[in-house]
Amino acid sequence: MQITKKFATASAIAMLLASPVFAQGALVGIDDLDDRIDDITSDVEDELAKGNDSERYGPLGVQQGWKGSVALSASAASGNTDSGELSMAGRLSYGVGAWNHSVGFAGEYGEANDVKNEEKFYATYEANRYFTPEFYAFGLGRFEYDGFASNERDAFLGFGPGYRVINQPDMTWRLQAGPGVRYIKYQAGDSDTETGFIASSRFYYSLTDTVSLTNDTDILGSEANTFATNDFGVNFKVTDTLSTRVSYRTEYNSDPLPGLQHADNTIGLSLVVGF
Repeated sequence: MQITKKFATASAIAMLLASPVFAQGALVGIDDLDDRIDDITSDVEDELAKGNDSERYGPLGVQQGWKGSVALSASAASGNTDSGELSMAGRLSYGVGAWNHSVGFAGEYGEANDVKNEEKFYATYEANRYFTPEFYAFGLGRFEYDGFASNERDAFLGFGPGYRVINQPDMTWRLQAGPGVRYIKYQAGDSDTETGFIASSRFYYSLTDTVSLTNDTDILGSEANTFATNDFGVNFKVTDTLSTRVSYRTEYNSDPLPGLQHADNTIGLSLVVGF
């Protein structure tokens, strides 16, 4: 019995000592910064993984079988403002023989004082069917819903042929293009349907076992405007615990809003160090 009492007392003291630590972390902002650190770390690791993903540039675009992840986040606050937020996101890919499928989705919902202030949903889908190691057909779709944006619904559906110009273990380059349809429904209730096209290029070159280059280009054109992006990156695997990526991204809009420039350029540096 004496041993039990000592253990209980020690546990109580430990809880009393630990509680102020957690409270202090929230009050001084450490908890919020820790969450932001996690977000940045995840983004950097995703960027590096995307640049070094040989399956994405390889013969079928994704690895065979199932691969995916789902994340869920929820929070609630009470006091001066009663609020609640819920968000979820996921990615899923499936490769089987000459077919591959990729799906992505995300949703966000929020309330403040029993009034809804955020309602968003996004989904993407892409499928490829290979007829030969070089020639394939693709189909892709995108859907966005935002209950508080001027464009309540924004969707795009496209399809067409693709061709792998270079198909070697250390270098791949594929091109794809085809027609598409874009549908927009506005909050006011009216809608627009536009015909357009989508064109994409994916290039990968492995210089050495530790250095590779990637260049992704996408062009989306419609009656309203033409939007293009180009993302060039150099990936370095310095050691087993040190990886880095240097990127240069350009976004071009043929018809920007008044006062805005046609192009935005971003230089990025991603670095991950493990211990």
